[in-house]
Amino acid sequence: MSARWFRRLLTLLLWLLIAAAIAGWIYSRRVLPQTEGSLSLPGLGAELRIERDGHGIPTIRAASVRDAMFGLGVVHAQDRLWQMETHRRIGAGRLAEAFGEGALDTDKFIRILGVRRAAAAQWAQIGPAGREALTAYAAGVNAVIAQLKARPPEFMLLGLQPEPWTPQDSLSWAIMMALDLGANWQAEVLRLRLAMQLPKARIDELMPPYAGDPVPATQDYAAFYRSLKLDARQAGRTPPDAHANAHASTSLNANPNAHAGLPGLGDAQLQRLLALAPESEIDGLGSNSWVLAGTRSSTGAPLLASDPHLKLSAPALWYFARIVAPGLDVAGASMPGLPSIVMGQNAHIAWGFTNTGPDVQDTYLERLHASDPTQYQTPEGWARFETRQEQIAVRGGVPVSLTVRSTRHGPVVSDAAAAGVADEALGPKGRPGYVLALRWTGLDTDQDIVATSLAMMAATSVEAFVQASSTWVAPMQNMAVADREGHIALVSPGRVPRRQPDNDLQGLAPAPGWDARYDWAGNVPVAELPQVRDPAKGYVANANQKITPPGYPHFISHQWALPFRHQRIEQMIDAKPRHSLDDLAVMHGDIKSLAAARLLPRLLQARSSHPLAGAALQALQGFDGTMAADKAAPLIFWAWNRQLSQRVLADEVGAPIYERMLGQRGYFDALEGVLARDDGWWCDDKATPAVEGCAEQVNAAFSAALDELQALQGADVAAWQWGRAHQARSEHRPFSRVKLLARWFELRQPVGGDTYTVNVSRVGLRADATTGEFYLDEHGPSLRGLYDLGDRGRSRIVHSTGQSGIPWSPQYRSLADTWRQVGYVPLFPPAGGSGWQTLVLQPAR
Repeated sequence: MSARWFRRLLTLLLWLLIAAAIAGWIYSRRVLPQTEGSLSLPGLGAELRIERDGHGIPTIRAASVRDAMFGLGVVHAQDRLWQMETHRRIGAGRLAEAFGEGALDTDKFIRILGVRRAAAAQWAQIGPAGREALTAYAAGVNAVIAQLKARPPEFMLLGLQPEPWTPQDSLSWAIMMALDLGANWQAEVLRLRLAMQLPKARIDELMPPYAGDPVPATQDYAAFYRSLKLDARQAGRTPPDAHANAHASTSLNANPNAHAGLPGLGDAQLQRLLALAPESEIDGLGSNSWVLAGTRSSTGAPLLASDPHLKLSAPALWYFARIVAPGLDVAGASMPGLPSIVMGQNAHIAWGFTNTGPDVQDTYLERLHASDPTQYQTPEGWARFETRQEQIAVRGGVPVSLTVRSTRHGPVVSDAAAAGVADEALGPKGRPGYVLALRWTGLDTDQDIVATSLAMMAATSVEAFVQASSTWVAPMQNMAVADREGHIALVSPGRVPRRQPDNDLQGLAPAPGWDARYDWAGNVPVAELPQVRDPAKGYVANANQKITPPGYPHFISHQWALPFRHQRIEQMIDAKPRHSLDDLAVMHGDIKSLAAARLLPRLLQARSSHPLAGAALQALQGFDGTMAADKAAPLIFWAWNRQLSQRVLADEVGAPIYERMLGQRGYFDALEGVLARDDGWWCDDKATPAVEGCAEQVNAAFSAALDELQALQGADVAAWQWGRAHQARSEHRPFSRVKLLARWFELRQPVGGDTYTVNVSRVGLRADATTGEFYLDEHGPSLRGLYDLGDRGRSRIVHSTGQSGIPWSPQYRSLADTWRQVGYVPLFPPAGGSGWQTLVLQPAR
């Protein structure tokens, strides 16, 4: 090639690069929303103003509540369209259509559960207020989609087009949130799976009751499942005695090939069902809220603090907004996809949520007819499954057809784990087969969550709020509320099933579906649900701990969160007679772990010949459980805790189930119980000929932790830092899983705290599936709110990222550092200050 042609080629390449850079710059500007000037949109009733402050938080000023919901749809679509797309696809079971075969199992589970069908049924009977709000909201979203100048980058990279939003999309996402916050069915299936290898007494030790509560007086479900011969390995056998000698083999795990070749929904299918279901009831997934009466506040008016703990995402799950319309003057946290302010403050009240964790799901073993698998046994005889066909589109593959079955209890969820056939059943060949069906209040069609939310948003007193919340169905929440008249309350609305007196399983494990005594007998009356109103001590606090007092007549749950956060909150409130809003902010940032203090003496007694042992023990001197990001002690504690849990529990449980449970719970209560009893049965390593005691395992875990941390952060213990390993990761769907894109889309920050601190930052004890890292924090305070009922101008909020969903927008991560430092931004700032932008929407003619 001549020099002249070479220069021409270089010139051409240069111009192509310049053109690409210009095109990229133009795209990067066009994809950002219009936030100033005017815009005509169809579906709007009257002029509407969207005034964004310097943090990108809009104030929507509308002539009607209907138009306000339209405006909320507009701002959600402008700033969070891709997030809404993922919400839509999750609820509809359409992830594989966008992301390929890797998302197929999730889609199968959601289709079998029937989330979208339930949403459609709810929409068909919804009342006028909810119907108007959902319709207006969808119209606002679709008006933005119709005028998009450029698709958000995720749509571009994946080659997808935004589809029109529907009310059913909103209701599907509400059901998915209820599933995320109330899916105890997995604990039931886990007990069934554990019963195949452990006696009930050992399962009770692994999954102990709430602190101070006795073990529930249920039947021996492990023996019952063995009598059904659900697993061929159990025929004629009894698991090791719960209190046999320490080295007695669990036998089912002693032979790693013992699980092979089992038909139906035996061990392998149960493990698959647990693996593919969305994780729920996660340690650290809950919330804090506390509300002080005027007698306990420095202002003489109530103060309310709230911080819901959910999975951290980029962008954040929440979107802040203010709405001003006739009869409505409210601000707080909205959720893209839903037409409401979920938590916040209006001119009269403030409110926040914590998760109750109720038992509103039961699984049922349905016995199949021996000669006709299209029938299952009921108390009245044999009945046929209801069936329907679903087809799932798969990106880069052929569509997958799915037969979905339902019983009188609900969907047959075990079909999600079947190896491609809908009639796969639990139990060995030649004996009656079984499947698992799910009953869940969240799938009930007679609920109108949007109308209920609108009434709560407009409430003018605690009493009005309590009345409005009485129609709330799912997810059951503990709602802290205060009003300007000085009243405070904690109420827990939601639909809780009544279980019959002779139900001897109490929702702990799958029940025989052919026995009517395990059917639900209506619901707990709303007036009899737990509540606290204007307590004499002047405050009420909740951190997902047990809320039912002694003698409470109804069963609500066995799945309460460990009480450490609640105990710490009460310690801080009781430390002085009155508190300011700044005091509550300090409490939001508290990182002292009362849980760590319980196990710390065991660690301090550890002995090791490891060359770093002396320095590590020195680093632990004076450690009181304060989980500071810049200290070594929290890192040493949690590495030891992880190693010890694995050494004590994994061999008895089996690696697949142990790893699955790590995704949801940290075994803290089980491990504490084992050490307190000096329980050699658990502490012995069944894979070795020696008999190990608990003290030996404590020492071995300390040595193993030091090996791990030396490889992770070097040999200088003084330089180790908790925050280098324990980073808050706000995951982006789906690009956190694409290494080249993760750095642009996800957010990471070093944080202190742990699973049990008030400032929650859940410690990931399972290796991250993408990076292999331990100790990541992926669940924490998704938002923090402080509300002053005497002067709402002092109220403040923050969430974990920023308002925008466009990675290069200044608002994509603008709140992240403020959130990390436990700072806030004003909820009701003076309008029209520096940095404000106003967009005027006009009805299209």
